[in-house]
Amino acid sequence: MIEEKIEITESRIDLSELKTAAENIRAEIKKIIIGQDVAVDLLLTAILADGHILIEGVPGVAKTVLAKLAAKSISAPFSRIQFTPDLMPSDVIGTSVFNEKTTEFEFKKGAVFANIVLIDEINRAPAKTQAALFEVMAERQITVDGITHKFSKPFTVIATQNPIEHEGTYRLPEAQLDRFLFKIEINYPNLHEEVEIIKSKNSLTDSDETATIKAVVKAKEIVKYQELARQIHVEEAVMEYIAKIVVATRTNAFLYLGASPRASIAILNASKAYAALQGRDFITPDDVKFIAPFVMKHRILLTPEREMEGLTPAIVAKQIVESIEVPR
Repeated sequence: MIEEKIEITESRIDLSELKTAAENIRAEIKKIIIGQDVAVDLLLTAILADGHILIEGVPGVAKTVLAKLAAKSISAPFSRIQFTPDLMPSDVIGTSVFNEKTTEFEFKKGAVFANIVLIDEINRAPAKTQAALFEVMAERQITVDGITHKFSKPFTVIATQNPIEHEGTYRLPEAQLDRFLFKIEINYPNLHEEVEIIKSKNSLTDSDETATIKAVVKAKEIVKYQELARQIHVEEAVMEYIAKIVVATRTNAFLYLGASPRASIAILNASKAYAALQGRDFITPDDVKFIAPFVMKHRILLTPEREMEGLTPAIVAKQIVESIEVPR
């Protein structure tokens, strides 16, 4: 996490309970996950900001485990959907079924009706199924046969995908990627972390590694913390700083597509949540500097020339943030 440059003053909003809850969730996750501190912080930030998360990484780096641990540490309905090429939209959102007793059609809810939904290998389902999911993510409701079904709060989708496998996958369009607050990349552990992972697995006495994880926060408490995060104070200079970062993506010579105003709003909301997790009721420029690259890197497109040179959206996003003068 980025070192804070602004001295913490007495908070005008009591965030002690929120901070303690976040630390408890983090502690539960850390029972199994070794390393990946940034990924854990971003996951908690996204949940608090009422956003969705896309986790990308090669097989075996605990993408699914991380999502399951976060869900298990929160006492709320959880569902897991394995996306496959033959998955239909009705399998995800539900369908109307004829009831012979009442001679009427009844809506049977799909697996997406939960507070925390894990979508495994989201890029394996066809576009039609992906589109049904993204409508739910954006609207947090669906309409079937003229009847609107709203989702209970909180509602967070945690999706995973494999960046190196292409056979049997369907690339997510930019407009759909834009629905995710963050794209979190899970990298290989270093040598020390790898040794600790092996030791941890060797000492397991139960085949279910999540058996020791307990729920430490209730769903209604998450909703309350989300409302607190929305009240975090933002100086006008910091708002302008966010705007300058996003606008800079639209004039950058390395980019074919810049970030939209939705990215500005996402940076604002995520920075508020991140500040709240630190126990502060105000955003610092350092919060924005840390959050912005994770919000923007899946929302920008490189020019073909720069892509061939080996640049990545993550590198360019970080360069853009570093190029903008930090307000004092």
